[in-house]
Order: sequence, then structure tokens, then C-alpha cells
Amino acid sequence: MEAVILAAGEGRRMHPLTYTRPKVMLSVANRPILEHLIVELRKAGVSTVVLVVGYHDDTIRAHFGDGDKWDIEIKYVSQRKQLGTADALRSAAHLLKDRFLVINGDAILEKGDIERIMQEEEMVLGVKEVENPADFGVVEIVDGKVAGILEKPENPPTNLINAGVYCFNEEIFEFIEATPISRRGEYEITDSIQIALDSGIEFKAMNIGRWIDMGYPWDLLDANKALLNDLLAGSDIQGEIEEGAVIQGEIFLSENSIIRSGSYIVGPVMIGRNCDIGPNCYIRPHTSIGDDCHIGAGVEIKNSIIMTGTKVPHLSYVGDSIIGENCNLGAGTKIANLRHDGGDVHATVGDRIISTRRRKFGAVIGDNTKTGINVTINTGTMIGNYVLIAPGAVVEGTIQPFTKVF
Repeated sequence: MEAVILAAGEGRRMHPLTYTRPKVMLSVANRPILEHLIVELRKAGVSTVVLVVGYHDDTIRAHFGDGDKWDIEIKYVSQRKQLGTADALRSAAHLLKDRFLVINGDAILEKGDIERIMQEEEMVLGVKEVENPADFGVVEIVDGKVAGILEKPENPPTNLINAGVYCFNEEIFEFIEATPISRRGEYEITDSIQIALDSGIEFKAMNIGRWIDMGYPWDLLDANKALLNDLLAGSDIQGEIEEGAVIQGEIFLSENSIIRSGSYIVGPVMIGRNCDIGPNCYIRPHTSIGDDCHIGAGVEIKNSIIMTGTKVPHLSYVGDSIIGENCNLGAGTKIANLRHDGGDVHATVGDRIISTRRRKFGAVIGDNTKTGINVTINTGTMIGNYVLIAPGAVVEGTIQPFTKVF
């Protein structure tokens, strides 16, 4: 069976991280989200993947190529303008036949769920029960069949939402062609499905086991935690650990990386290639450190994602944060992750200040940003790419890309 992965979108709610890459290429557990999905598809027996790409498609093409590294055939289709999910699927129609999977590129799925969907003979819509259904497309079900889809209703009739996982046959394109443009200015696959339902076509509703909402940057921390728990069934040490370093729990240490004496690491923790860790640092659980990183003396990292090429050399604290590629944090940089009143941390997304629904959350820092010594970054701060922050600065709120902060 073929699988179509919708990977053309930018993911604006993921700014500042998506200024320089599409959402599907954001790193969790040291792999792009999209790579985790492709690996699970291959395990489930999918032999061909059609990637519908658009925004910063060069990063996707360069990373995956023809798919040979993952023992899967990868084909590409360009969606020149991001006009919605139905339009994205329409652009791949010439490569599809019979039955095929369609999956949002930011989905975190497991092989077992994919296999169950593939075994069905009718068309399938994946659903998931969530606490906040009003933020999603809510699915109504009668006798195991989809009865309707309501997009972000004020009073959701159920807690079941559309998980962005489908199994279609060629018949779906008849309804895609009949899909009108939505109030958001897009052609949406949920509208196509509703037209099909109104025409008497049946879709089976299938519950998805593991599904993580990937709408906002802090959701990456939940995905990172879940994947580290799953992937690290035991430690895998391919690099060097000096005498005097303490390792508790499970870690993955890639080749040509070194953990120096006096470092204290509590897993699950994943460390990429060519990293220099320590001496005398403290890395706490559910932290991923990408390739070519340096975590130096007197540094504490907690429950964070540190992307490729970033340096945190000495005397700094990073908690519950996401740090982009090729950043450098000056000595004494501290990222606060807990409000004084203990309430949920809020952050600015677009022109809105919203709750992260997290009691502890630090900052999101875009690529190639540098801080001077003794910088303080407050909870929920969103810092763009190529930002320069002067020594001693106190930073909060939203900092736009290419800004100098004094």
C-alpha cells in the first residue's frame, strides 16, 4: 500500500522554529517528526511514500532523498500554494491507485495503528479522544461509522477529534473535485469527507492509540518525552564516557561523542554525534541533544530539546525549553521555567497570548541566536532566529528575528 504524507505547510504556530524549516522537519528525539512517521510506515509494510511538499521543500528533499536509507521508495509532489489538505491530496492523484493512506506529516503514530487501518476494506478516518476537542475537528460517530465532522465547534458533541489519519480509495477524488473553498480560504479534506458522507459513502471510525497534538512549540516536549520513553529500552553507548561520569537510567550516546568526568546524567537522554558533554554538568531526564553540540561545565539541562550545532558552554540553566540549531548561550544564561505564582505559563503565538497548559515551560529560541553572559530569559519567551542578546539583558515576551536586544 502507498501512503501520502501531507508535508507542504509552514506551521506558523510553531514560529520561531519554522522560520527556517517546515513544521514536519522539527526535531524530536534527534530526528525530524517526518522521519519518525516514515520509519513507522515502513515497519507496517508500506513500500512507497508520496511526500506532498511546499514550504522549504529543499530541506525535506535533502534529508530524505529517494528513501533508500530507510528502505522505502519516496516520491515528491509540489504543492506550489498551500491551499489546504484537499488541494494537497489532489496534487498527488496522478501517482495513486486503488487504496492508499493519507497522513498529516506532523503525526506521531505507531506501527500497530497503521497496520490496523491498512487491514480495513472500507474507507477509514482515524479518531482520538482528547480533553480539549473545541480546538480540533470534532467527529460524530454512530455505530462505529463517521456521521459528521464539525470544525472547531463551540459546544463539541463528543471528545473525539479527527487525528489526520485516513485510508481512502480512488472514489475520494470525486468528492475532492466537488469541495468548495472554506472560510479559511482553503480546500479542506474534512469538507470532502462531509460531502462524501452526505452522498451516502461510509467511513469507519478507528481509534488511534498514540497521538500527540503538535500544534504549538511546547507540544514538541511532550512528543520528545513519549519517543524517548519508547526508543530507549536500554542504553546504547557508541561514544566515550570518561571515568568519574555518573549515568543513571538509559541513555543513547552516538559515535564520536564524549561525556567528560564529573558529568551527571539521568535518562532517558539522547545525545547525538560529535558532542562534547561536561565536565561537571547535569543533564536531567527527557532531554535530547543533537549532533555537534557542546554542553559545558556547570551547565544544567532539564527536559529540553537542544538542536544540532548549539553550544551551552558554561554556568547556564536551560529548563523545559526548545533551542534551535547553531545557537550559543553565553556563560550564566538562565532560562526561567516556573512562574512565581505557580500558574500555567503563557506565551505569544501570532497576535495572541495563550496558555501553554504547562506549569513549567521555559523559552523557544530560533536558529543562530546568541546570548551574552549573565542573560536572563523569562518563562514563555519566544525568541526569533539570528537574534543577538547583549550581556546582562533581561528578555521576555516575543523577540522578532534579526533583532538586537540590549
